[in-house]
Amino acid sequence: MDVGRLSASPIGRLIVIKGFDPRFQEDYSTAAYLPDPLAEGVILTSATHTAVAEAAARVARADEAAKQLPNPQLLVRPAIRQEAVSTSALEGTFAAFTDVLEADFLDEAELSSSVAEVRNYVRTAEAALSWINDRPITLAMLSHLQKMLVRGTRADTAEAGHIRTTQVFIGAENRRVSEARFVPPPPGNLLREGTESWQRWINEPHDLHPVCQAALAHYQFETLHPFTDGNGRLGRLIAVLQLVSAKELQTPIVNLSPWLNARREQYQAYLFEVSATGDFSAWVMFFCQALTAHAVESAARVDQLLVLSGRLKEAIRAARLRGVAVQLGGDLIGYPMLTVGTVKDLYNVSYQAANSAVAKLTELGILRQRTKGRYARIFSCDAVLSLLEQ
Repeated sequence: MDVGRLSASPIGRLIVIKGFDPRFQEDYSTAAYLPDPLAEGVILTSATHTAVAEAAARVARADEAAKQLPNPQLLVRPAIRQEAVSTSALEGTFAAFTDVLEADFLDEAELSSSVAEVRNYVRTAEAALSWINDRPITLAMLSHLQKMLVRGTRADTAEAGHIRTTQVFIGAENRRVSEARFVPPPPGNLLREGTESWQRWINEPHDLHPVCQAALAHYQFETLHPFTDGNGRLGRLIAVLQLVSAKELQTPIVNLSPWLNARREQYQAYLFEVSATGDFSAWVMFFCQALTAHAVESAARVDQLLVLSGRLKEAIRAARLRGVAVQLGGDLIGYPMLTVGTVKDLYNVSYQAANSAVAKLTELGILRQRTKGRYARIFSCDAVLSLLEQ
């Protein structure tokens, strides 16, 4: 950690911490960075204000594109799974998008550790989005989400679901404390007060645009690093929750991680520069670039999916299919992978009716059976998958 630069930070201070590193069987003494509470307002360049406005406009356009569907929420399901793959990859956990989709229909014992961890994010995000409509973002809520996020992983310890009581270091696991890239504040009253101040700030009214608020809140959350694990994934999810709560994003199909994943080192550097200089402009602009890029991509993908959905419906009409098969054909953009049980529950029909609909779409070549067996059969719409995986 560049202690020299952080020692002159106008928005935080260094605290000397000491401890014992069991990995190397040695004592350490180093500095940790404690950010000041977020201010009511920040000074941003005119170019950054323009970037904020552009990001907000692009997010709104993506929302409008989604509203072309009778049920825009169909698009949220694959979007969450795509974000799960990207946000996990940013933290070093890798899984294929199709494996994550397939995981919905498999038992825990059938999953690799990486896919199981990515699926944890899916469940966490789905729970968060179901809560945010009528609840504020609180530490209690985030603690519950963090526990869901790390379930079954190395971080699933007594500290899961609680503000950390141990020191953490950001950097390579096999490096000494003195070589850490960043050292967040130590556990205790200062960390607790910092996170409580953050909670108050994100729930208070501000003159700042919600996009700017989300960028500032993300910086503060990552710098505080309140949990032992999952802070990056949770922090990026919080940014989306803020936009949903502020009604900037009604159909949450826009995320940060797909763009950030290809710019990991820049992402880390921009966050550090805020701490070192106290200047939020460059970071907010970078945040807006991520939001804008994925909003543009999401809107374009929605348009492509709508065209594809029209083609699928036309093929089904031409085949003179009726009932569940017609409904399913229109919903495949949200369920590109499914089982007969999925269809049964989705439309509240008998197993026989669901099985018949799946069989008819398979005969048409719209669906393809991916796995064998009578009851564990998984089907996919490859045309939808290919668009989602672009």
